[in-house]
Amino acid sequence: MLSTLAMVQLGKVYGNLMVDLTATNAKLRRRAVRIVAAAAGVAEPEAVEALARAGGRAPVAIVMLRARLDPEAASERLVRAGGSVRRALAAP
Repeated sequence: MLSTLAMVQLGKVYGNLMVDLTATNAKLRRRAVRIVAAAAGVAEPEAVEALARAGGRAPVAIVMLRARLDPEAASERLVRAGGSVRRALAAP
């Protein structure tokens, strides 16, 4: 329970999804696709494309899709939001 709270406070969670993961193998890459698809409300093929454009970074892909930004702008917005997808999407 404490680790879950810590992850929420650090901005590693979006909704009920742990979005800040490092996809180091095939299983985690598939999980990243499912997470991006669910968080952004898109089909898996669109999530695969967004992840590729985002360099495999799930938070960047989510912000790209939800805010309709290019990878660089999404990454910059995440940096300004301290890595929190929720704060990045709430930012103007």
